[in-house]
Amino acid sequence: MTPTGTGSDATPVTPEEQPLSSRNENRSQRPDSDAFKAFMSSSWAAKGTDLPAEAEVARYAAQRRLKISRQFPGERLVIPAGPLKVRSNDTDYRFRPHSGFAHLTGLGLDHEPDAVLVMEPAEEGKGDDGGNHHATLYFRELAGRDSAEFYANARYGEFWIGSRLSRAEVRALLVLETADLADLEAAITKDAGAVEIGGIRIRLLREVDLNADALVDTSRINTSVDLEASDELDAKLAEALSELRLIKDDWEIAQMRKAVEATVNGFHEVVKELPRAITHPRGERVVEGAFFARAREEGNDLGYDTIAASGNNATILHWIRNNGQVGAEDLLLLDAGVEADSLYTADITRTLPVNGKYSEIQRRVYQAVLDAADAGFAAAKVGVKFREVHAAAVAVLAERLDEWGFLPVPLEEALSPEGQHHRRWMPHGTSHHLGMDVHDCAQAKRELYLDGTLTEGMVFTIEPGLYFKDEDLAVPEEYRGIGVRIEDDILMTADGPVNLSSALPREPDDVEAWMEGIYSPTGE
Repeated sequence: MTPTGTGSDATPVTPEEQPLSSRNENRSQRPDSDAFKAFMSSSWAAKGTDLPAEAEVARYAAQRRLKISRQFPGERLVIPAGPLKVRSNDTDYRFRPHSGFAHLTGLGLDHEPDAVLVMEPAEEGKGDDGGNHHATLYFRELAGRDSAEFYANARYGEFWIGSRLSRAEVRALLVLETADLADLEAAITKDAGAVEIGGIRIRLLREVDLNADALVDTSRINTSVDLEASDELDAKLAEALSELRLIKDDWEIAQMRKAVEATVNGFHEVVKELPRAITHPRGERVVEGAFFARAREEGNDLGYDTIAASGNNATILHWIRNNGQVGAEDLLLLDAGVEADSLYTADITRTLPVNGKYSEIQRRVYQAVLDAADAGFAAAKVGVKFREVHAAAVAVLAERLDEWGFLPVPLEEALSPEGQHHRRWMPHGTSHHLGMDVHDCAQAKRELYLDGTLTEGMVFTIEPGLYFKDEDLAVPEEYRGIGVRIEDDILMTADGPVNLSSALPREPDDVEAWMEGIYSPTGE
């Protein structure tokens, strides 16, 4: 285990006198003399002074801020990145900023925990890029090497966590004004208050950073602002930030392509590991690990917890325990996505025959799901309602279920709003928006999402499935324990839908040929 604390040589205290907050220091000791401090702050090579070039994302992020600015003239907008989150005691998860913050700033990866973007109202049309606000990024710059925090703070000290960008470097990289996090309180609360008495209204992206929530709420209480009404205003900001991501710009689309390409490579790695997975008591973990290795090699992380589900586990929609065996005769449902350094993620599912060949029943179910996916793809056209993709896909699945004699009512009744009997075996939606969040744009209004129309620049999934559980007595025994889902990432263009994940085989014959080209499960 790597060291995680620094300790102290302070005068011993009794257990009753020592605060709980300092007890992580009990496991080690750190000299605290002036001589030690002087030694630790000396003899370090000078840092370079060259500033980075403007990042490609900077102009796109500026345009996103401009769109938000035009929606909320005269109001102060507060968008936090979020703090570090504790995983266990004093060890944190790798930091990932809130997607709304990352989208407006262009900061991906693990940059700047606790940072807050403040968009200060300006005279209409005289803000940044002709908008209504001036944007400033407030964040904690790492302490200099002449400070004890440099080597004594295991959470924020450069000695422990490595270097981070300075304010000057962030300013150059993103063409975005920066300021010290210590000045945030004044920036948020200055002139804040009820609009009717000349104050500035604040809108906050809530429940991201408790400190930001407390600052804004305290300011509202002190200025007699209606808290219930403010909550509604805050919700409108969250909604606007989510809806801003419904249409991807060219830079975002390029990032999606990178995430998809890395994900396809991850699926390839999984197939190479299947012979070992078959022999392991927790073969699903072998599968999960193979994909995760590729995600960390080529991207930032997983876009979401991998579903590596073999056999009946494939009928469990959110199976992420991944502690089951992988049987040679099973189907493996792998639902996985690589998150790029920019935080855009892919989301792809394939259902693979572990031994490289689908059985007759497995192929029958697989083909039904593939036909449904193709029907959804064919229905996707600019101007068509988003919900029509789902309708086209499930119509095919319901027809197959009817042909197989599984539906307890006539097909027409099953497909009616009052029926929906097919949902026993296809319980989820066929599509969702995709981007920085695997379920992107989740706070968008219904009329812009499910009831919205497909528009050039949208990226979404098509992912029908059929799931027949072991214990499901409504289907013949030979179908039980079979779960199949096929999921692709779709870019809507003026010329029609483009399957970004088409490099990963979908047709059953192609899947079998692809797997045969990677490994021979029988060792031949």
